[in-house]
Amino acid sequence: MEQVAAVSPDSCPALVLNADYRPLSYYPLSLWCWQDAVKAVFLERVNIVSEYDQEVRSPSFSFRLPSVVSLKNFVKPAEYPAFTRFNLFLRDKFSCQYCGIGEDLTFDHLIPRSKGGQTTWDNVVTACAPCNLRKGGKMPRDAGMWPHNMPHRPTVHQLHRNGRRFPPNYLHESWQDYLYWDAELDP
Repeated sequence: MEQVAAVSPDSCPALVLNADYRPLSYYPLSLWCWQDAVKAVFLERVNIVSEYDQEVRSPSFSFRLPSVVSLKNFVKPAEYPAFTRFNLFLRDKFSCQYCGIGEDLTFDHLIPRSKGGQTTWDNVVTACAPCNLRKGGKMPRDAGMWPHNMPHRPTVHQLHRNGRRFPPNYLHESWQDYLYWDAELDP
């Protein structure tokens, strides 16, 4: 007799889609733990789109865990994301804007803070630690270092597009029709 290994509900997150069936976020991927997904179902805030084979049970009730849910009410995405280190790295595709390396990343002020530069989308780029140290507190022309892509304030759509370059390690098969990971996107 074949035994089936028990799967922990904790390994069953639900992909959360907006009411238009697009993920709320690609990177990080919009996922809810099983408890939040079940709570949203019972509060009638979401529709179940797909389910896992895994069930949760009580003495009088059995419920298959949702693997994909869609919000009943459309949430209008923000047009512009907050300035955070993660969002900056995502905008710059996790690579140094001076040498292209993707390790030991920091951020660099194009106009140094010591010269009045501010920490804003239009003045900060991703830089590896060696390039950041090399540029130091100099202006780009004085350091002879210009970023490959000039800093700009991205839209949420641009960050989502960049996020699709970095698919998560785990994608449940029921999520495939709603996610668009494309390795062929422009670099």
